Amino acid sequence: MHLDVQDLKNFYYRSALGRAAQKEISREVVKMWPVGSGYKMMGYGFANPILRHFYDHSRKIISLMPGPQGALHWPLGHPNQSVLTHEHQWPIDTGFADRLIIMHGLETSEYPSMMLDEALRVLGPGGKALFIVPNRAGLWCRSDKTPFGYGRPYSIGQLEAQLRSQSFIPERHTMALYQLPSHRKSLQRIGQFFEGSGKFLPILAGGIIIIEASTRYPPVHKIKKSAKEKAIGLLGGLAEPKPVG
Repeated sequence: MHLDVQDLKNFYYRSALGRAAQKEISREVVKMWPVGSGYKMMGYGFANPILRHFYDHSRKIISLMPGPQGALHWPLGHPNQSVLTHEHQWPIDTGFADRLIIMHGLETSEYPSMMLDEALRVLGPGGKALFIVPNRAGLWCRSDKTPFGYGRPYSIGQLEAQLRSQSFIPERHTMALYQLPSHRKSLQRIGQFFEGSGKFLPILAGGIIIIEASTRYPPVHKIKKSAKEKAIGLLGGLAEPKPVG
């Protein structure tokens, strides 16, 4: 199931726990993908808290949001770069993106294989994607107080197997969110201790898994398409979505 976009916005921007989660996820993403210029960046699901680090350095940046979740204007104070779309038919040209970040998109998808087909299509040869999903061995997937408590959690092996079956090549992975998924201030004060020591303590499991994958061309599987499906539309009053060139 998809969370409502307002619930996601309230968590990441209006709660202390959400802001702490945004900080730690962003830290790991920027370690894997240092901010550089010249890339065409895309996000799918609700990747806005991470995409903001790349906004000023990208040649083009687009945030795709699935219809059942809803969309909002992004980034605040700038021309809108947010697109409301069907989860497995994106209004984006084939091979458009160099980099793609999927967060709150894969684990909540009703048709994950078809959604991954679209991710493969828009990336094109040489493209790379980051998949950010709840870790089934962590605590965050067991609490509905955070967005990572919804949808299907993954183990590293499960996620890598699904990506390989969809013609992605997993390259490296990391974890984040070792702190407890609690809104209590007393527990949040020691959150940095858990984040700093979590990677070195085998008894702790990160709340999320981040996997970087490259694209395999030609695909090793047959990509299925539905001629009846259409993208829902663009924010900003356009009647029909158009490919971004």
